[in-house]
Amino acid sequence: MNRVVVTGLGCVTPIGNTLEDFRTSLFSGKTGIAPFPDFPEAPGETQGLRFTQSGRVKDFDPRQHLESGVVVSTDRTTQFAIVAARQAAQHSNLLQHHAPDNVAIIVGCACGGRQAEETETAKLYTRDARVHPLTVTRTMASAGASHISIDLGITGPVLNISTACSSGTHAIGLAFQMVRAGIVSAAITGGHEAPLTFGFLRAWDSMRVVSPTQCRPFSADRDGMTLGEGSAMLVIESLESAQARNAPIYAEIVGFGSSADAHHITQPAPEGAAAAMRKALSDANASPDQVDYINAHGTGTQANDATEAAAIQQLFGDRVPKIPVSSTKALHGHSIGATGALEALATILSLHHGQLPANVGVTQIDPAINLDVILNASRETTAELALSNSLAFGGLNAVLAIRRADRHQGQR
Repeated sequence: MNRVVVTGLGCVTPIGNTLEDFRTSLFSGKTGIAPFPDFPEAPGETQGLRFTQSGRVKDFDPRQHLESGVVVSTDRTTQFAIVAARQAAQHSNLLQHHAPDNVAIIVGCACGGRQAEETETAKLYTRDARVHPLTVTRTMASAGASHISIDLGITGPVLNISTACSSGTHAIGLAFQMVRAGIVSAAITGGHEAPLTFGFLRAWDSMRVVSPTQCRPFSADRDGMTLGEGSAMLVIESLESAQARNAPIYAEIVGFGSSADAHHITQPAPEGAAAAMRKALSDANASPDQVDYINAHGTGTQANDATEAAAIQQLFGDRVPKIPVSSTKALHGHSIGATGALEALATILSLHHGQLPANVGVTQIDPAINLDVILNASRETTAELALSNSLAFGGLNAVLAIRRADRHQGQR
């Protein structure tokens, strides 16, 4: 079994479209959540929503990154995926050292090409207009994975994982298992999503779980999530191959746990989340006593935050006050299938730079939560082992165990 390390990072997010910008915003607590503009498919209709903010990617012009034919044939979500994957591959020098047929692409996307779908559906139902001939390929959830393969010339296994809000984490977990087992020598893995269309927001508005103000995970006055978009991609490979080529090593993925609540389609159960964390630690041959940080799913809804806190308390018991916890969703929003990948990136950078991000926007911690939630400013740390949690609708839980890279493992 191979040890699996992270050697490349890439992102397109509401808090930065480069790794450096993302890192700076992450540790300074600079939020990317802002009022959203009118929607071209429903001009003047944004006032029909109970909320007015989202975590939208800014200053992203696909024409600056992609050929015109690719721009025309892809949705925004796929464009995010290609650019983030390119960054990660270039960062790692992946294809200079791994054969294209021995590299996997395993990514998470739950919503597919929402922008293309809603634009073409509106044309069809309001004007009976001809639908664009590339609508099917623009809207496929797997389009991002396929276009990364085409863009980089990778011919190994290519998969898309769709498990709602845990898609990105499930994708990274599966890629980790494939590299560890030697099925492939390396993988590009992560998640991407661009779901901030008028119809998507109206659907979430109907559920009454989106904050009319702003996401404040674990806050006493929390009133819901804030939706977002973006992409984060990792290059992972065996420790042996990374050392042989003297690649930069940012962290080691040491465990993955997955579980189902088998309880309710929207209401979470703490036992399921606790089981996924327990399995991730068991997979890592680690104990709860060794965990130094938890990057929580932390959506800012009443149900999720209370349930996740209860799960942490179930597993860690008396150690709970000693484990720093934060959710970064108040910075970048909840980007559905991509959110676990953004949070895995945040966790990797936290361990690598010895700094834990703050849980911004909170004035008073909910006393029922009883966690060491990092407030106000990022916290310096010597943390060695962290968990990154994703808890999705449908009771689908996924957790990564990530260890800080030892200095002898490679360049840092």
